[in-house]
Amino acid sequence: MTQANFYQLTEQDGTGFDASSIAVLACDLVARCYGEKKRLTVLCTDQAQAEAFSDLLWQHPPERFIAHNIAGEGPHGGAAVEVTWGNQSPIRSIVVNVAALQIPNPERYHTIYDFVPVAEADKIRARQRYAFFKRAGCQMAFFNASDITNA
Repeated sequence: MTQANFYQLTEQDGTGFDASSIAVLACDLVARCYGEKKRLTVLCTDQAQAEAFSDLLWQHPPERFIAHNIAGEGPHGGAAVEVTWGNQSPIRSIVVNVAALQIPNPERYHTIYDFVPVAEADKIRARQRYAFFKRAGCQMAFFNASDITNA
């Protein structure tokens, strides 16, 4: 059964003001998963966001290096973390959704990480994704974004 984890961003904890806040939190989440030897896909909106996210991953200190590549680049089979965008299907069983896109066929993944931003219009779209995953039979969990950085 797919586990869908949603992280609520709030103004109180200093996150949630823009897409870069989600990217920073997602980067921390990717680092945590990578440290646990998990292979995953980061789903971005477009190539520009994917390249920006890749650049953010490169900013980790050397002792927290995250082996990653943009889709179609890197070694055969890709690195442990693949950064992709748009309608490209994530190839790993774990997906970090920074694109705020609906992920078709969520049951084919082991874990999906998603975010609920502060802006009301973005919250509505996140609620729609949440409802979609729930209808698809995913096991749902809801956390505060601060749980990522406090882990």
